[in-house]
Amino acid sequence: MAYDLTGKIKLIQEAKTFDSGFTKREMVVIVEDGKYPQEINIEFVQDKVNLLDSLQTGQTVTVTFDIRGREYNGRYFNNLQGWKIASSLEESTFPNESESPVPSNVTSHDFDDGDIPF
Repeated sequence: MAYDLTGKIKLIQEAKTFDSGFTKREMVVIVEDGKYPQEINIEFVQDKVNLLDSLQTGQTVTVTFDIRGREYNGRYFNNLQGWKIASSLEESTFPNESESPVPSNVTSHDFDDGDIPF
């Protein structure tokens, strides 16, 4: 079963090829979800790696993907495996480092890894 999500590209990784010949490339898409945007990692494998070549960070895309799951040593893992990308003509950029991504009416806190709720 295929799923779709639409968001802005935050990051596109370089392709990784393993000794077995398996190739994968990952990208992160920011999806607006209420008050808290979600950063979704999607991987592309083998011949689908090339789908990311013409894309840029900040670009709005709709990604079609499958959910893949596996067990390893009694633990279970899920991956989102992309196989189709449709890009929007509208392109935008992320705020630069001098602009605060937090609205002025929201208090910012410094957290260490022990404070993160997941």
